[in-house]
Amino acid sequence: MHGPRSFTELAAGLPTLSDKVLTERLTGLERQGLRRRRRRGGFPARTEYSLTPAGLSLRPLLIELYRTGETLQALR
Repeated sequence: MHGPRSFTELAAGLPTLSDKVLTERLTGLERQGLRRRRRRGGFPARTEYSLTPAGLSLRPLLIELYRTGETLQALR
C-alpha cells in the first residue's frame, strides 16, 4: 500500500514468509485483479509490484483488521 515494491523489498518486509509462499500470494493477487506486475528495463532487469485501484480500495478494511488484531492481542 506504500507504492511499488520489488520482490526483494516485499520479501524483506515479510521475513517469516518463504519466497515460495510470497510468489504464490502475488500470483493469486494478480489473478484477482488486485495487483499488477511491471518489468523495468536495465541491467539487471527489475520487476515492480503495485496495487491496482481495486487493491487500493481494500486499504481501509486492511487497516481496520490490523487495528482489531492489535486490540485482541492486547487483551491476552
